[in-house]
This record gives sequence, C-alpha cells and structure tokens, in this order.
Amino acid sequence: MPSFITSITAAQRLDSRGNPTVQVRLTTDKGTFTGLVPSGASTGIHEALELRDTSSTAYGGKGVNQAVLNVTSTIAPALLARKFDVETQLKEIDAFMCQLDGTKGKKKLGANAILGVSMACARAGAASLKIPLYEHLRLEAGTLKTPYIMPVPFFNVLNGGVHSGNTMAFQEIMLAPTGAKSITEAVQMGAETYHALKAVITKKFGPAATGIGDEGGFAPPISKPSEALDLLVEAVEKAGHTGKIHFAMDPASSEFFREGNYDLGIKDGSSPKLTPDGLADLYRELFVQYPIVLLEDPFAEDDWETWSKFMEKGKEMKGMPEIVGDDLTVTNVERVREAQEKEACNGLLLKINQIGTVSEAIAAANLAFSYGWGIFVSHRSGETTDDFIADLTVGLRTGHLKTGAPARGERVVKYNRLMDIEDELNAIGEEVEYAGVNFRTAHGKLQDPKIPFNVYGY
Repeated sequence: MPSFITSITAAQRLDSRGNPTVQVRLTTDKGTFTGLVPSGASTGIHEALELRDTSSTAYGGKGVNQAVLNVTSTIAPALLARKFDVETQLKEIDAFMCQLDGTKGKKKLGANAILGVSMACARAGAASLKIPLYEHLRLEAGTLKTPYIMPVPFFNVLNGGVHSGNTMAFQEIMLAPTGAKSITEAVQMGAETYHALKAVITKKFGPAATGIGDEGGFAPPISKPSEALDLLVEAVEKAGHTGKIHFAMDPASSEFFREGNYDLGIKDGSSPKLTPDGLADLYRELFVQYPIVLLEDPFAEDDWETWSKFMEKGKEMKGMPEIVGDDLTVTNVERVREAQEKEACNGLLLKINQIGTVSEAIAAANLAFSYGWGIFVSHRSGETTDDFIADLTVGLRTGHLKTGAPARGERVVKYNRLMDIEDELNAIGEEVEYAGVNFRTAHGKLQDPKIPFNVYGY
C-alpha cells in the first residue's frame, strides 16, 4: 500500500558551530521523520549552494530563514500535490526537487532546503517498508551483497587549517584502527588513543594546549604535519595499539593554494611556500616515514595537472595510499567522471550536503564504485546530531568513514549508531565483517548497479 506525504514543515536549528541550519519534519501515515542538514567551513567552489540569509544581520548573516521558507512555501506544496510514494520513489522525489529548483547548483531553493526533505523522505520510506534506514539505502543503491560491511572509522584527532586556531595549514590528521575486529573495538581503540594523545599534548605543551577544533580534534601549537604525525605515533604507542592503527591526512589544500603555489605558512608565515612538485615531494616523504593509508585533497580543486601527475608517479610506489577527492569531486557525477578521465584520484569523499539529495550522493558513489574507486563517507565541520551518514555508510558498504574525533555529541552520535547497527545485525544472525585493512575494497563489485542520477547534466 503506498505511503504518501501528508505534511512537510521546516525550521531553523543550530549546528555544532552555533550557526543556523535547516531542519525538516515530514509526516506520512507511518509517523513523522526528520532531516537535520550539516554545513561545511572548508567548502569547494563546485559544491551545490548552501542558501544563507546574507542580507539579514541575524546570526551574522548566516541565517537560513529563506531556505526554510523555500521548504514550506515551494517544495512542500509541490510534493504534496504530486502524491509520491516515499516507499518506492525516493529517486523520483529527489529528481522532482532538482527540477523544481531548475538550476545546476541548486541556487534557487538551496541544497540545504532540498537535502533536509530528501533525508526525511529516505527515513519515511524505510519506516513504510518496516526496515532500518541502512537497509532501505542498500536497496536504493543496489548494494545487495553480503556480508554487511562495518566501516573503519577515521578519527580526526588533530585539527588545523580553517578548523582550528593553531598555525598548521593541514586541516585534519586522522587515525584509523584498521587492526580492530569490529566497529565496537575500533571505537574503543580510537577513544583510548584520543585520551592518550591528550596526555601526550599536555606533557609536551601544557594543559592549555588541549583545546579542540571544530571536529573535536586537539589543536596544539604545531605548524608542520610531521609534528602532528609524531604526536600520533607517541599516542598510539602509549595506548598500546602500535601496528593496529594507521594514519590519514586531509590537508584541504585549496585553502592554502595561492597563485600556483601552496603556502603552508598561510596562517602565520612560519612555513614555506611550495611549488606543486614540492608539495608532492613532501607527501611522498611522509608516506615513507609514517603509516599513512589515505590522503584527501592533496592539491587544489582545479589543479588537475598536479593531481594526475601525482597519481601517475604513485604507480611506482609500493603501498601508495588511497588518494581521495573532496573539493575536486564534490559528490557530483560530472566531476567524478572528469576525475576518472584525467586519472586524478582513486577515491571519492561522499558528503550528502555537497550535492543536495540522497539519490545524487548514491549515484556518485555507484559511479565511483564502477571505476574501482574507494568511497570515503564524511561528516561536515558544522555538524548536527543527525546520524544519517552512519546508516548510509553501512547501506553503501563503503568500508570507511570519517565523522570527527571520539568526542562531542554531534560526532559521537554517528559512532554510537554504527555500534548499534553492528549489534542489531549480530543479534539477528546476519553475517557481518569489519572492513579493516581492506577498507578501500571491502564493498566488492555491485550486484545491481543503478544508472547514475542525471538531472541538468549531473
């Protein structure tokens, strides 16, 4: 029996930085379902538009009242009139909202308005089918293989760049418990190492240096990536997990790309400006010195030549880390295709608010999977207490995700949800595997890949 939308409302609520974001509440005969939209600070210029009330002084021009109004006055009546079945028509609902907007980057209604509705519809569809959200997303994506894959959590435990007040240009230094046997053990290892890191930082810099950045990672007075990685080495050893935890980095290099060079001293002038080749050499030196398994956004979002050259030279290197595109690809099938054609990366960072609908995010993931890429699901620095991406990660079998440090409620809620899913699957006797060192390839070949979502050339 079809399950129709009976009402849609929206409101301003706060994200983890204390800025407004869009909350959508959608009602069907099965109940009321929500979508609470995250927001980024380090955003790519090719991302779908996050609509803000820049002409208003409220919240310093960061209000989202217009996006809320777009939900209630434009999206809601149009969807109600069409009588979509949330149980089977998520893709059609998302395509309809894109067409209602009518622009390539969702510049009319705002990706934040559209995404809140899309997330709520996905939850409503799962409830109508009487299945968990991850199972509904699994069906939507065609990822029907077993066993279920529990992801390796990449904990962002040292913050820099625009996410903190220290002088390190690199934005995120992460640890990944690849040697765990389950997501529950991985979270324990991450939390233990996080607390050990706090002790290491306190001993080296004093207790005042244990303040945290936007994503819950510490932001001590360091400027070089090697300093950050040395702290992790010591913390992992102190926690007793040497050999079981690998590292990852997200320099977010678009933030310090200036006039063809990369300025690692952009925050205080203490570090050198590097040519693209110089920065590439720095990465390769770090790969040799530290157990790094993933590098995200090593170069700027349109520095295609350097990306491609780096990947080509990486073929000569044993154990080359996964090279993930974030600002480069922005969860957009058009950018993913271009990255594949130029052989620029072999991993996609999946952020649902970069593209603005659940269906388009799934399409980008499936296209990347078809190229043999890894999929790295991600939160945003301005997060919410919505745990949607935990279910998305399991549903798509991505094998790894990042959602901040094992601290702060908006980060921990995702890790707690993943542990709950693992317990639920074990309780009903489903086969479950932790991705571990195979995080990049754990998804396997899709059994029933879908045709990529295609609206306005995406």
